[in-house]
Amino acid sequence: MTIDLTDTTTEAIDRALTEARRRLGGMTVGMVLTLILVTDEEGQYDAIRAANQAAREHPMRVLAVITRKPKADSRLDAEIRVGESSPGETVVLRMYGPLGQHADSVVAPLLVPDVPVVTWWPENAPAVPAAHPLGALAQRRVTDSAAAEDPEQVLAALARAYRPGDTDFGWTRATPWRSLLAATLDQEHPTLETGEVQAEQDNPTADLITAWLGLRLEIPVRRTVSAGPGITGVAFATSAGDIRVSRTDGRTATLSWPGRPDRMVALHRRETAELLAEELRRLDPDDVYAETLARLKPAGADLVEAGP
Repeated sequence: MTIDLTDTTTEAIDRALTEARRRLGGMTVGMVLTLILVTDEEGQYDAIRAANQAAREHPMRVLAVITRKPKADSRLDAEIRVGESSPGETVVLRMYGPLGQHADSVVAPLLVPDVPVVTWWPENAPAVPAAHPLGALAQRRVTDSAAAEDPEQVLAALARAYRPGDTDFGWTRATPWRSLLAATLDQEHPTLETGEVQAEQDNPTADLITAWLGLRLEIPVRRTVSAGPGITGVAFATSAGDIRVSRTDGRTATLSWPGRPDRMVALHRRETAELLAEELRRLDPDDVYAETLARLKPAGADLVEAGP
């Protein structure tokens, strides 16, 4: 069911949501959270689709906030979608004129009562997510530094502005790599001397993995540039030879260990919906992410071209 409201109010939107649920026989008690999605017209389709896919695992109310025409008269238009592509609800809020500067006052009355709130910026992360009016409404704030023109600078800014509850898809993308590397080094291995992370130039996930490895292993770990896609390899130098994980196709990795046959491991690059669903599984502060951010070196430090 889709309901379009033009030049409306939050009260009218809430009434329309209640009526839509009544017609479909649903109730808000099935919602486990509210997702505030801060986007624009260009990015709203992909972002809402990803949120609706994640809602199959986490039934939620999605409030997509789009600000338009800042010099126009204040106006609020809403598009309500209930019972379509997900078990949750989606409300697209288009705010015109000065109203867009007070989006939090529009969003707050539409939050599902007594459930956590997550704010997600698919692009254009604010300098201080926790201080942003829509970020201040949330227990969890999700950004994506990889979507920025200068991911390293954005990641450095996020590191300076970190508050408990912040996270970034650059860190979420690191989960499969961190799991594989932890499992690899969990078995008996020669003493590690140095480490290397190979990836495309503007890849914040590689920067975070480099910082994480240096923090956990307490060895020098350098970040080098490869042709991609994404992260193409992680290697550790030992007296017995290199322990190496190589992934050149973005799908399957090869684990090489001195004196052992190579082993293939599934390591595919994940879609946005998978990343969002992972972040919505945990709403408590990510202490490891905070420690890793604090370990980050200035943007561009020790970045060199990888050898053949």
